[in-house]
Amino acid sequence: MKLTASQIAELAEYLESAHLERREVVKITDRYPDMDIEDAYAIQNKIKDRKLARGEKIVGLKCGLTSYAKMRQMGVETPIYGFMTDSYVVQDASEIKMSDLIHPKIEPEIAFFLKAPLRGPGCHIGNVLAATDFVMPAIEVIDSRYRDFKFDLISVIADNTSATRFIVGGKATSVKDLDLATLGVVMEKNGRVEMVGAGAAVVGHPATAVAMLANHLAASGEEIPAGSIILSGGITEAIPVQAGDSILLQVQSLGGVSARFV
Repeated sequence: MKLTASQIAELAEYLESAHLERREVVKITDRYPDMDIEDAYAIQNKIKDRKLARGEKIVGLKCGLTSYAKMRQMGVETPIYGFMTDSYVVQDASEIKMSDLIHPKIEPEIAFFLKAPLRGPGCHIGNVLAATDFVMPAIEVIDSRYRDFKFDLISVIADNTSATRFIVGGKATSVKDLDLATLGVVMEKNGRVEMVGAGAAVVGHPATAVAMLANHLAASGEEIPAGSIILSGGITEAIPVQAGDSILLQVQSLGGVSARFV
């Protein structure tokens, strides 16, 4: 680590205040160019502590940077990870106020609902599928606190991987008879198809991203608790939204989930 405890606390307040006040800030590596990934996760954890102290509850975790092409571009070998609290939950078919956000984008994902904990090291797809109660379609709303949605790897990890809202819907479906890698997804905005893809876009199989998350947490002695919701990563590129946009995500065999931005 390159930062002191007081610097980590300062940056956590800086980023979380931007989130709460819905305003853009300059990316933190402009101020601390020598900080490393360990510092970034320490800042993210301090943000989590601040939210827990205010009474929010952790409901799950999320994976980001889950395509091999993006990982190569950013110079990493595993996805990045963030947390989600109950304040991020949006009900299916609900309205989302743009006044609560800065410059949101949306991504189609497959959400895993765990019935058993997942522990690393050595966690693999089979462990993830065995621990999964069911999966559902999910729309993640990402909303970077950084100016113009521009950041580097360390800055985005510290900013809790741009987490802000998520919606799950459709059918709660057992993974027993599903091939998650080949599931097709269609993202529509205002009745027009914007993005299409398949589960394999997430590191070859969405469960692989969840296994990587369990192995990542193992390095600090943590596990993914039973009952967690895991967003396994964007299947397509993120698309921007604005007031008046209606979004529908349909996932093969899992049904659909929708939201409207107002």
